[in-house]
Amino acid sequence: MRVVVPRETRDGETRVALVPELVARLVALGHEVVVEPGAGRGAQVVDEEYVDAGAALDDDPLPAADLVVSVQPLEPGAVRRLREGATTVSFLPVGADSPYLGVVADLRDVGATSFAMELVPRISRAQSMDALSSQSLVSGYRCAIVAAGLLRRFFPLNMTAAGTVPPAEVVVLGAGVAGLQAIATAKRLGAVVRAYDVRPASAEEIASMGAKPIDLDLEALDGEGGYAREMTEARALRQRELLAPYVAAADALITTAAVPGRRAPLLVTTEMVAAMKSGSVVVDLAAESGGNVEGALPGEVVRVGGAQVWGGANVPAQMPGPASRLYAQNVVSLIDLLTHESALHLDLDDEIVDAACVTHAGEVRHAPTRAALEVGP
Repeated sequence: MRVVVPRETRDGETRVALVPELVARLVALGHEVVVEPGAGRGAQVVDEEYVDAGAALDDDPLPAADLVVSVQPLEPGAVRRLREGATTVSFLPVGADSPYLGVVADLRDVGATSFAMELVPRISRAQSMDALSSQSLVSGYRCAIVAAGLLRRFFPLNMTAAGTVPPAEVVVLGAGVAGLQAIATAKRLGAVVRAYDVRPASAEEIASMGAKPIDLDLEALDGEGGYAREMTEARALRQRELLAPYVAAADALITTAAVPGRRAPLLVTTEMVAAMKSGSVVVDLAAESGGNVEGALPGEVVRVGGAQVWGGANVPAQMPGPASRLYAQNVVSLIDLLTHESALHLDLDDEIVDAACVTHAGEVRHAPTRAALEVGP
């Protein structure tokens, strides 16, 4: 099977879908790996490393590809250059509100099979393919480092002959993979950390990281796949009221609550941020999907009262080396499932393959996306 790694074309995307050590693994399994020159540059991987791992370089690799692996979806022009029956694996936001509906339609029309890494189900057998979790791990670490960098005071307690410097107070909202990693990182830096999640089971996980769970005594919102259910506006309002004093007392606030395919819940209003101490820092990891913090803008730092509000934009790409290695492992694990004896063998009765498949044989298999395309603009 000819596996192709193209250059990423989205602005700011520095990750790459395969790293040399995993190229070598695919080659050892009998696959041919072809890399577009410069594909790994953003992740500090030079072409020679791919060649040394057994890959070939090709300036125009797409037309002869059996399987194309990328981080971001292919551009429409690239999709139309795929041969009929080719397969793509990438992040591919789908659903009625996806900005990639046109790309999905193109993949359908050229007869390509496409898989969305976001749709890999959260089951034990698919853990090694769970790219959302691996990239959230990177994001959670990064947002804690950003908060520490923006805050003009120590995170840890310092006791000196000149006096004692108290530790920073950090509040983390959302205790999924990213939130727990943010908690762990802030704790390692010496901060006092409190955290909240709408799922009561997360309190034990928060405590295991050394943070203090915030209990608002509200209805639990456990949902499917480890995510939280959407809350009513009345509950959201009450939650913000109860969180307000914790936010006001924080030196740094980190918000990480997001659900794939839906707008991020609004957890913190501008009034809540304005009540924070002068010099405080807010890091909103969900800024690209609507934001947990009112007024947060992806890729920008805005000032609200005396606080700086940092909006995350493609945060895993800010740490392209580790993010690429983790993502590449997810991709190779999925390739292992999709192949048999070095050839594609798609078992659409397999629950992972079925869940992650967006297009196949000229049809859109993902029901919400299919419905959106049928309705049209």
